[in-house]
Amino acid sequence: MKVYYDADVSLDMLKDKTIAVIGYGSQGNAQAQTMRDSGLNVILGLRPSGASWNKAEKDGFEVYPISEATEKGDIVHMLIPDLEQPSVYRDQVAPHMVAGKSISFAHGFNIHFKQIVPPPDVDVIMVAPKSPGFKLRDMYLNGFGVPALVAVYQDYSGQAKETALAMAKSLGCTKAGVLETTFREETESDLVGEQTVLIGGLIELIKNGFEVLVEAGYQPELAYFEACNEAKLIMDIIYERGFTGMLKAVSRTANYGGLTVGPKVIDEHVKENMRKAVRDVQSGKFAKEWIRERENGEKKLNALIKKLEGHQIEKVGRFIRKTTGIEK
Repeated sequence: MKVYYDADVSLDMLKDKTIAVIGYGSQGNAQAQTMRDSGLNVILGLRPSGASWNKAEKDGFEVYPISEATEKGDIVHMLIPDLEQPSVYRDQVAPHMVAGKSISFAHGFNIHFKQIVPPPDVDVIMVAPKSPGFKLRDMYLNGFGVPALVAVYQDYSGQAKETALAMAKSLGCTKAGVLETTFREETESDLVGEQTVLIGGLIELIKNGFEVLVEAGYQPELAYFEACNEAKLIMDIIYERGFTGMLKAVSRTANYGGLTVGPKVIDEHVKENMRKAVRDVQSGKFAKEWIRERENGEKKLNALIKKLEGHQIEKVGRFIRKTTGIEK
């Protein structure tokens, strides 16, 4: 994988461009201010009735309705939520995507699964910092940056990659390292990671561990500490030191038990289930299912969230978090 750093990238090609950032939430706020601080001409496209309009004006930006900002911008940087993008693109952005412009995304779902289909005579790129907006902003203000991904879906100008890299540099990301990928790779790996590990996998692993401990007769509060609370502590060490660094930080008993029993729990059967999740993402099956769910008002999703809210681990967790001062 190619990694780009500060010395590899120039901002010169963006100096005479107008970047229209669409959205002023966590990412829009952080990215617009950071690109402006890097010397770029940034305007904002927002809903006139939205709560962000006044805030953006107070922060010193020129703010326009989305359609007008798109018309004025050379680069349209879509930072509104993924679910809102297709309709906003169709109604307010598409009429102004004339030849030679660029449209940029922070996630590839809508392009890869063709919920948005830009015209053939514009550049389509991705600039995806790998952190929440506040972290990107803090790191930039402290003289560093967060890693980012860049990708090119459509290169009409012949300079699409250079545009994406320059935008990443303006966000401070080339100080940490910018990795080149594709819309397909970023989208599919992101979905698989969310489903099998980060969201689905972790919730089910922690929830099942809690249930097994309670079923075995242990106090729910103790089960919560063992299955959930300590998982955060372990992940912090893995994040900082890796797997073997984490093993050095815990007991030899934990080492032996974890390395001998863990593979029996998360076994080849679980891995095959993960492979099926990969196949469903790659084939587009999951995307079609999710798009249909959105169109039907997210009834299934809301029911699943409500069911999880009623689980014993959530009730015990709220009690523990309030008792320990984590949750107010």
